[in-house]
Amino acid sequence: MQEVFRETAKALERGEACVLATVIQTEGSTPQKPGAKLLVRADGSGVGTLGGGCVEGDIWFAAKTLLRSDGATEVREYELTEEIAARDGLICGGTMYFLLDPIREPGDFLPQVQQVEQAYDGGKPVGIATLVGTPEDSALVVGAKLFIQENGETQGTLGVDALDHAASSKAQELIAYGKCEYITTKGGFEIFVETYTTPPTLVIMGGGHISKALAALAQPLGYQFHIVDDRQEFANAERFPHAVSTIVADYDVGLQDIPMNANTAVVVATRGHKYDDMAAEAAVRSPAGYVGILGSKRKNLLIYEELFRKGIPDERIRAVRAPVGLDLGGRTPEEIALSIMAEIVAVRLGGSGASLQMDERLFDIAREKGKAVSTGR
Repeated sequence: MQEVFRETAKALERGEACVLATVIQTEGSTPQKPGAKLLVRADGSGVGTLGGGCVEGDIWFAAKTLLRSDGATEVREYELTEEIAARDGLICGGTMYFLLDPIREPGDFLPQVQQVEQAYDGGKPVGIATLVGTPEDSALVVGAKLFIQENGETQGTLGVDALDHAASSKAQELIAYGKCEYITTKGGFEIFVETYTTPPTLVIMGGGHISKALAALAQPLGYQFHIVDDRQEFANAERFPHAVSTIVADYDVGLQDIPMNANTAVVVATRGHKYDDMAAEAAVRSPAGYVGILGSKRKNLLIYEELFRKGIPDERIRAVRAPVGLDLGGRTPEEIALSIMAEIVAVRLGGSGASLQMDERLFDIAREKGKAVSTGR
């Protein structure tokens, strides 16, 4: 979505009208999830995706119609039936809800788009709340926006203070990881809250075999990563060509020059217990939202004891993932790295790490339908 906002800013700077189409809610199995965006420019060109196929084509057409007709912000429901999905080569079926947001006055939105760009580039996280549904008797306007800063300051309004407060409070919950959420208030108002922060960052303390495997997984998953090791031969651009930085320093000071926030994960994977102690203490004293330590439970118990002795708060130590990773049964550096990255992604996105396998009820339904077809019943 970073590219969508970058191109939106360029269009607004040129004084061009455009439409931002956003997936705000989904039900069932759909090709995209809330937060996905498509920018449709005045000339009909676009950036981003809503999932492709007829879904995207129809929303694209609706966006161009909005621009030609001077229409207002609207929410559209799109039912992706099994027939439509099959026609587009998709194995899914569900309902998608889209916010189509025409932007015709650059001055009203350009500063906020630029703030989102800055958040992606390492600036302060920001949030945008949009009113997307109202009760029938309400005079409030769908499309009203509230811009929310990390410190709670706001610009604009959804129409009433109570809605602004609800949206701002929700944004504070989501802003650390740049998440989005659809909320419905007790009064029946519906709000889509989006937040934006830096791309996820991974700091690997130690440059050994597992660290190399971790780095190879981090980059395609969209993580910027840094390497810290006290040995030049293990922290260099040749060994880690895609690293943002390779820092040769003692582990107790190696994190000092790396920008870190709650969207940062630190994995401690040094070559020995003495170094793990130093690295672990530096990691838990940092603002990183995720800290994981490689090694056995026995070794990690000793590290925990040392952290308690150093006065680290209980809640911070309790949040440490040690031993790091999900139980995949892996043994090789690549398999261990996969288990670590799987856990990091699950923590960041709010997943449980459990299997997605269908339960027995759905299995029985499929079996009965399959047998009915085969026997002609």
